[in-house]
Amino acid sequence: MSSTEERPQFEDHHEQPHAVLTADEVAKLLRVNRKTVYAAFKQGEIPGGRRIGGTIRFSRARVLEWLGQGQACAPRSPRGAR
Repeated sequence: MSSTEERPQFEDHHEQPHAVLTADEVAKLLRVNRKTVYAAFKQGEIPGGRRIGGTIRFSRARVLEWLGQGQACAPRSPRGAR
């Protein structure tokens, strides 16, 4: 590769926001307590969450989209509609 050719750019995980967030990271993003995130997820208020074993992971894009939409609640999941 010559010095004039562009080198491939690799994403630096320190510069790029994570696509998947933990409950702690969502809490920090929302500036609330982690317990508030868990309760809101259980009530179907925060979208983009998936339970994986004993943890919950959230889609950063879905959470940010939800925040941009204002106060509306996320649609309830079938699991939450007991």
